[in-house]
Amino acid sequence: MRGSEFAELKAFVAIAEHGSFTRAAAYLGMSASALSQTLKALEMRVGARLFNRTTRSVALTETGAQLLARLQPTFEALEAAVAEAGAKPGTVTGRLRINSTRDAALHCLAPLVAPFLQCHPGIKLEIEVDDRLVDIVAQGYDAGVRLGERLEQDMIAVKLGGELQMMVVAAPAYLQRCTMPLTPQDLRQHACLGYRRPTDGSPYRWEFERDGKVLEVKVDGPILVSDPAMLTRVVLDGAGLAYLFAHQVQAYVEQGLLVQVLPDWTPPFAGFYLYYPSRSMSAPLRAWVDFLRLRAP
Repeated sequence: MRGSEFAELKAFVAIAEHGSFTRAAAYLGMSASALSQTLKALEMRVGARLFNRTTRSVALTETGAQLLARLQPTFEALEAAVAEAGAKPGTVTGRLRINSTRDAALHCLAPLVAPFLQCHPGIKLEIEVDDRLVDIVAQGYDAGVRLGERLEQDMIAVKLGGELQMMVVAAPAYLQRCTMPLTPQDLRQHACLGYRRPTDGSPYRWEFERDGKVLEVKVDGPILVSDPAMLTRVVLDGAGLAYLFAHQVQAYVEQGLLVQVLPDWTPPFAGFYLYYPSRSMSAPLRAWVDFLRLRAP
């Protein structure tokens, strides 16, 4: 294989893995226009389009997906071979790709990154933040991080941190001018700060549970966002009620800047899990799983 042909294949794999010409070009150290020309040369050689491209997205065609499935193991093996050649005996080397929700990445993964890399300096860790449900196998990830309730049955799961809890909170100023809600149904009479589900864009229904009774409440309010982290500032400014993770707002409640509402209706629940397919594990993934289990309480 000529060097130009290998470069074309490497460019194709990089675009597929990063899902973006811009990110792939930065990873390869070349311009986006040069990358586009490299891909065009490969598509001409293959005789088929490998990506469906718009101004906002890049998606593999059926031919592209088939080619990626054949190429990815080869490129991973090449990367591992190069890393092992320069590694000290007994060290784990290679690349570990993880797909995670934004909150899990900030709350659970970020504190673990430095200690893990200190234990395994030969591993290159890539964490892609995406709140949508992603097929980690089809997208070439080694593992994913999601809430336990959202995991597929055929995945192996390792607990990542402790239980989580949601809180309904409001600023004291808001509660001074509005009646305190006593039941989840009372929320329909309040300004509730909403957010959309990343999977389908529908407004999230607030979930409650008490004494085995589970409720979903369709709320309404003056704002609907795609990133619930934005609502912390909005609720602090007294715009309404917000439904957020306890770790996002607990400090404000303790300082008296926010008041928790309906505490009996938001019990703790299973938190985030690392999950991966039930197949042979790469050495970097095995090192990550062993690291997590050693740190488990």
